[in-house]
Order: sequence, then structure tokens, then C-alpha cells
Amino acid sequence: MNILIKNSKEIKKIRKSCQLAAEVLEMIDLYIVPGISTEEINNICHNYIVYVQKAKPATLGYKGFPKSICISKNDIVCHGIPNKNEILYDGDIVNIDVTVLYDGYYGDTSKMFFVGENIKDNLKKLCKITQYSLYKAINILKPGIRLYLIGQTIQKYVENKKFSVVRNYCGHGIGKNFHEDPHILHYYDYDNGIVLQNGMIFTIEPMINIGNKDVYVMDDGWTVRTIDKTYSAQYEHTILINNDGCEVLTIRQEEQNNIFK
Repeated sequence: MNILIKNSKEIKKIRKSCQLAAEVLEMIDLYIVPGISTEEINNICHNYIVYVQKAKPATLGYKGFPKSICISKNDIVCHGIPNKNEILYDGDIVNIDVTVLYDGYYGDTSKMFFVGENIKDNLKKLCKITQYSLYKAINILKPGIRLYLIGQTIQKYVENKKFSVVRNYCGHGIGKNFHEDPHILHYYDYDNGIVLQNGMIFTIEPMINIGNKDVYVMDDGWTVRTIDKTYSAQYEHTILINNDGCEVLTIRQEEQNNIFK
């Protein structure tokens, strides 16, 4: 395993890419309304990243992915492909996952959006628990702790709330590469001996289901859905380990007073 420790110059560049990615999620909020297609949302984000931010949407063409962002609605867990026939309706929940490439470095983040006003209470709870599981993991981060504690913290909190943690996908190191070591599991598997160090940068991105944890990939080779058709939620941040504990590089304005308790 090759875990890359970032220097101050690299951290500055990754921080910029992360801020741009967070800005995309803030910008798109006004457009998440009933009747819009996921294709339209993709195009708005693409144009914003390319023409306003002067950056690149990292998912476009990545291993053949055909769009600039991932949009995952309701029972889609992750990697949903924007489509002109996929319409958002009142009561839907949707994850938008943005990765920006700027000046040679990546920033990666996602969040859930509510469509319209009539969101069922159990879906609000699902999104809240998912977001809080990410925050709980962030709050334990500091140099010297074992990597496995991230997944253990998320799993314990989520399962106590009677939801399930998807096992098939994980967070990852990030920097000059979209995906780097180490893998960041969102559940406890085993202690691989990895200890967090100052200068490590990685994503934490728990995917949480109302029903069981099992998922499958559709024929398009990308879209991941729950097997039992129950809804799923995901939140993601890119995080730097530093001497103070950690810095959430993709933090949004709405979260400034909410993450660290």
C-alpha cells in the first residue's frame, strides 16, 4: 500500500479543488425542483465547472463514465448516470456527487437533496442519520488513531439507528489521483494496522440503506441500486489530517457550525 503524505504546496492545491467542488453543490441547490431532469442538472453543473470555475469535471470520461457528475435518486445507492428521461418528482431524495479537477489535483464531495416539500419522515431520518454518521467519524479524526475506527464509528451509530451500511464501496485517498490508498471502509472489518498521519487526505462517504445492505450494479455497468428497492443516502467529504485533528476541505457554508461538536 502506498499512502501519499501531502506537503503544504499540495494541500493548498487540493484545498482549492475541494472548495470548488463544494461550491458546485451550493450552486445547484436552487435547481433541485420537481420536474427537472437529471440530465439538466448535469449540464448546469458541467457548465459551471468548465466555464465559471475554469476547472474540469473529473468523472466525465473516467473509466468510461459518460457524464460530469453522478446523480443517484431514491433506491440508487451511487454512480447514477444523469439522463434526460430521469425526472425528479416531489418527495424524491437525490444524491449529487461532484469531483473537480483543478491545477492537477482532485476534490470530491457529495450531499443529499430533498425534492419538493413532501418528503416522508423516514427519508428525512435516513438522510440525517447518514450525514451524522459522517460527522461522527470526522470528530474522531487526528494523527495517531487507527484507520479502522472510522468504519467502526459509522457502523455502530448507523446500526443502532436500525439502518444498514453498504459494504461494496468505500472512501479513498485523493490528491493528484482521483483514487489513492488507503481504502476507507464505512464498517468494521479488521485492524489493518494503518495509523492516521499529519498530511493524509482522503474521503469518507458512507452509503446507508433503509433496508438491508445488499446492492447490485445495473446493466449500464455503473448505476448501483439496493436489491430490496429501499431508499439509500450518502454524504461525502474530503478531509485532511493535521496537527489540530482534521480539516474538512469540502465544507459548505451551511455546515460551518454543525460538523464539529
